[in-house]
Amino acid sequence: MAKAFFRLQKFLRRTQFLLFFLTAAYLMAGSLLLLQRTRLVVQQGPRGTSAGQALLVPEAVPGTGLAEPRGAQSPSPRLLAGTAALRELAPSQRHGPHWLTARNSELRQLRRRWFHRFISDQEPMQTAGLKAMKRTAEHKGTYMGCFSDDSRERTLKGAVFYDLRKMTVSHCQEACAERAYTYAGLAYGAECYCGNKLPVTASRPEECNSECKGEKGSICGGVNRLSVYRVEELWAAAPRRRNVIYRGCFRAPENLTDTFPASLIQPNLTVEMCSEFCSKKEFPLAVIRGRECYCGYPTGRFSLHGGADRQLCSGMLNISSAAGGKYCLVYQTPVQDTRCTDRKFLTTKSKVFVALSSFPGAGNTWARHLIEHATGYYTGSYYFDGALYNKGFKGEKDHWRSRRTICVKTHESGKTEIEMFDSAILLIRNPYKSLMAEFNRKFAGHLGYATDRNWKSKEWPDFVNSYASWWASHVLDWLKYGKRLLVIHYEDLKQSLIPKLKEMVEFLNMTVTEDRLLCVENNRDGNFKRSGAKQKNFEPFTQEMKDLINRYILTVDEALRGRNFTGLPREYVPR
Repeated sequence: MAKAFFRLQKFLRRTQFLLFFLTAAYLMAGSLLLLQRTRLVVQQGPRGTSAGQALLVPEAVPGTGLAEPRGAQSPSPRLLAGTAALRELAPSQRHGPHWLTARNSELRQLRRRWFHRFISDQEPMQTAGLKAMKRTAEHKGTYMGCFSDDSRERTLKGAVFYDLRKMTVSHCQEACAERAYTYAGLAYGAECYCGNKLPVTASRPEECNSECKGEKGSICGGVNRLSVYRVEELWAAAPRRRNVIYRGCFRAPENLTDTFPASLIQPNLTVEMCSEFCSKKEFPLAVIRGRECYCGYPTGRFSLHGGADRQLCSGMLNISSAAGGKYCLVYQTPVQDTRCTDRKFLTTKSKVFVALSSFPGAGNTWARHLIEHATGYYTGSYYFDGALYNKGFKGEKDHWRSRRTICVKTHESGKTEIEMFDSAILLIRNPYKSLMAEFNRKFAGHLGYATDRNWKSKEWPDFVNSYASWWASHVLDWLKYGKRLLVIHYEDLKQSLIPKLKEMVEFLNMTVTEDRLLCVENNRDGNFKRSGAKQKNFEPFTQEMKDLINRYILTVDEALRGRNFTGLPREYVPR
C-alpha cells in the first residue's frame, strides 16, 4: 500500500511540473504572437492601411469627441473616426477653449510617439543616401598640408560648415568650391572652413590625425589643426561669384574709409569686379559708389536699415567720380559673416529653465539659429534630431535637462511638461503655414517638399483634422499653465528681426552687441530654410478645412487678448 501511494505521489509531482511547463510555454508563445501582430499593425498603418484593416475600432472619449485607441503609433486613421464624432457636437462645444484644453492626454502621447518615430526613421534613409554618394565622391583638390589653427583668429574664416557625423573631405571641398573659395580646411573630423588665404603656420603631418566622421580612413585635420586643400580647380570652368545678392541703395556714411576696412578705386568698375575684390578680402558686403569699391560688415555706422529709393542710385556705375556722392549700391558677396558663428555651452548651469515652445512647423529651428548666433550659446532640445545635430546644433545631443543650454526646444503642451519650465518663449505662426511646413517635413525632411501625390492623398485631410486642433490647444495650454511667457509671432520676427531678437535675448537675460545682432541679420536664414516656396497648381485647403482652422484661430486670438498679449495678426484668417 505504501509503495502504491509513493508511485501515485511521484506521478502527481511529474504531472504538476509538466502542467507548469506547458502553461509557461503557452504564455510565452501568446506574448510573442501578440508582439508580432502589433509590429505588423504599426508598419502597415502609416502606409495607408485603412482603420478597419489595421486597427481596432476605438472607443469614443467622453467630453472630447475624439476617438483614441491605446498603443497606437500613427494618428491619422484613428483621428478620422474622431472627426466624425466631433462633427456631431455643437460648434461651441467642439471649438471652445474648454474643449481644447480638456482634450484627451493620450492624443498628445500619440502625436509625440509619431514625432519621435519620424525623426528616427529619417536618419537611416539619410545615412544610406550619404553612403551611396561617398562611393562616387573623389578628392579632386590639391592637398596643401597640415596647418595650425587658432580658434580666436582663424585663417580660413570666409565660411564655416559643420557636419558632426557625416563630414568628408569631398563634402568640405564642394561646399567651399560652390562659394568660389580657394582653400578648404578640415578640423576635428567634422568642421569645415573656407578661405582665400593659405594659413601661415605649418604643422607636422602626423598632427592632423582626426578621422573624418563620415569617411573611414580619411583625415580631417585634428585638434587646432587644419587639413588644407586647394579647391579652385574644382570649379575652373564655372562662373565665379555667381551668387552675389543685391541688398539695395543706401545713404553713404560720412567717411567711407573709416567705416569699411578695405577699398579699391577702379575705372569702369563693375559689380563683378567689386564683389570679386571683396570676396578675396573675405568680407560679406561689397559697396559701390561711382568708381569706388568698399568692403566690410554691417555695423552700427552702416546697419543696412532704412534703404533709399533705388532711383537715387541709378547710373551710379557710370559716374566717373563720386567723391561727393550721397548714396551707394550694396551687394552681398558669397562670403559668410563669421563674427557670430562661434558657439559654446554655458560654463555654469543655468538657474532659470527656459523653453522655446512652438507647434511643429512654426519656425522653432530658425528661432534657435537666431538665438544661438545672437548669444553665442547652444540651445537644447526635448527631442534628439540627428539631422539637426549633424548640421551644428550640438545641443541636440545634450540632455534636455542639463541646463547647459540657453533654452530648450519643445513641442509639448501638457500641464506636466509645461510646469517643468520656469519661463518660456512661445513662438506662434499662421496655422495654414505651420500645417503645410510640418506636412512637408513629415514626407520630405527639414528642407524638402511633399509631392502633389502626398497633398492629394487621404493623408492630408487626416493630418489637418488632427493637427489643427493641436495648433490651438498648444497655445491655450501654455497660456494656462506657463509661469512666465514671452509671446513672439513668427511673422513679426520675420518682418522686424532685430527688435524682436533683442526682445528674445533680453528675456533670456543675456546681453549682446549691436555688431553681433547685425551679423545674425546678415546670416538670418541659416542652414534649415527651404529654398523658396514650391508652387502648387491647386489649393490644398478645402472650405471645410478653412472653416475648422478659422474657428481655432478666433479661439486662440480671444485667449491671447484675455491674457493681455497681442492678438493674432489679421493675415491668419484668409479673406
